[in-house]
Amino acid sequence: MMSCSGSLKLEIHTDDKTPGKWSVPLGDDVFRRFLSGGGSSEKAVFGEGSLFSPFLFGKYFDPSDAFPLWEFEAEVLLASLKSLGQCRVDWSQTDLAYVLKSDIPVVGKNNVQVYVDVNGKVMEISGQWNNKKAAANGDWRSGRWWEHGYVRRLELPCDADAKNSEAFLSNNDDYSLLEIRIPKINSKNKF
Repeated sequence: MMSCSGSLKLEIHTDDKTPGKWSVPLGDDVFRRFLSGGGSSEKAVFGEGSLFSPFLFGKYFDPSDAFPLWEFEAEVLLASLKSLGQCRVDWSQTDLAYVLKSDIPVVGKNNVQVYVDVNGKVMEISGQWNNKKAAANGDWRSGRWWEHGYVRRLELPCDADAKNSEAFLSNNDDYSLLEIRIPKINSKNKF
């Protein structure tokens, strides 16, 4: 389904029952070894300024752990990346909604998926970038997931209306633009 602006509207899933998903943590030294031995695809997905980079917030933070994004001002948290022109993500809030925008590199399958847990407390954005290696147990998210895909898990604010969230993907040659809008529960108007 296309929106009026030519963006693809993504389905936001709530029924993901994958056992062991994101159970293998991505440690700082493991990530540094992985990225230093990786090629252009790995650097495009996990490099400086990417939503999926463990160093996006100025210090190491495993992207498979939920992060309280909207508790921080983007201008403050991303100041050094923005001053270097390396920032590919932004977030904000209005009286009506929380908004996340991010460039996502076009590599591999690039099948971006958005999930919200059944309690509406955590949103995760994930996709598989490397389809050359098959995961041993059949689900790339249950093992060394960073070798196959990417994830960013975000804690949602208590007034976020996760059930009415919308996600859109616009494609360019090198990057896709992901935009997620999460209405606030007490807002009187929809987007």
